[in-house]
Amino acid sequence: MDVKLLAVVAALVLLTHAPALEGKPISLVERCYCRSTVNNLPRSYIRELRFIQTPNCPFQVVAKLKTNKEVCVNPAIRWLQQYLKNAINKMKKSKQTI
Repeated sequence: MDVKLLAVVAALVLLTHAPALEGKPISLVERCYCRSTVNNLPRSYIRELRFIQTPNCPFQVVAKLKTNKEVCVNPAIRWLQQYLKNAINKMKKSKQTI
């Protein structure tokens, strides 16, 4: 009886202290974050923008809304295109002054 108890305790200790698997299955690695995008999202709803560039997926824009919800935004929206142009121009100007 003591041997069975000892075996169970040893198995539980091994399971709790075993290193977690850090690799994701291939099906999750190759999957794009944005499967569908929103086309009509006012800028006033957005708290922050995150840009994702992966080899297997097109350019993706994720917007975190003021309600803490995350949605994927179509990168072809006019205000987003203007935002990106302004950001690129600002970066170019700051590099020229350095």
